[in-house]
Amino acid sequence: MNETDYTEARRKMVDSQLRARGIHDPGVLRVMEDVPRHLFVPPDLVNQAYDDRPLDIGAGQTISQPYMVALMTELLAVEPHHRVLEVGTGSGYQAAVLACLAREVITIERFERLAREAAGRLRDAGCDNVRVLVGDGSAGAPDHAPFDRIIVTAASPSIPPSLKKQLAPAGRLVCPVGSRQAQRLIVMDRGDGVFEESEGVGCVFVPLLGKEGWSKDD
Repeated sequence: MNETDYTEARRKMVDSQLRARGIHDPGVLRVMEDVPRHLFVPPDLVNQAYDDRPLDIGAGQTISQPYMVALMTELLAVEPHHRVLEVGTGSGYQAAVLACLAREVITIERFERLAREAAGRLRDAGCDNVRVLVGDGSAGAPDHAPFDRIIVTAASPSIPPSLKKQLAPAGRLVCPVGSRQAQRLIVMDRGDGVFEESEGVGCVFVPLLGKEGWSKDD
């Protein structure tokens, strides 16, 4: 495929996979049409980059289905002045999407190889407002807190307490919560000392491993 083909593939992806399923935020739709998803998948899967499904990126991790990336981004309601924490860098694609909407993105990845590769892709894509960290994402990034928005791209048995602490007043957090087999998206808003939760669609993510997520033995 050439660049014209990729551009057309993104347009079709947005029309058939996103608009058709109710994604309506114009900023999210624009970014999903602009960000070259094919740069964030393994070379042997480039021709599947815009398919309606997640793709394996190694280390037992995946790049999420385009619809799920768009849905979580829309739920997050990112504004241009926001600082965003992403837990679970993976391929770097979600961070690239967020980078187009936010002032700054801090993304943390447990697997050093994935973090290194994602940092390279983000650099090549011109995402100079993204910083990639290696560590236990379930504990967040306290040295960089607070965050206006936090997105967790792995499944947790509950909202990690450290992430709640790192959420700024009037902040919002989106996280898949449930068992290791199935979850629902939870949206948490922080008010004046009060956290309010709402439950969204069902989903299936890889587990969030760490001291405030799942252990390897669970």
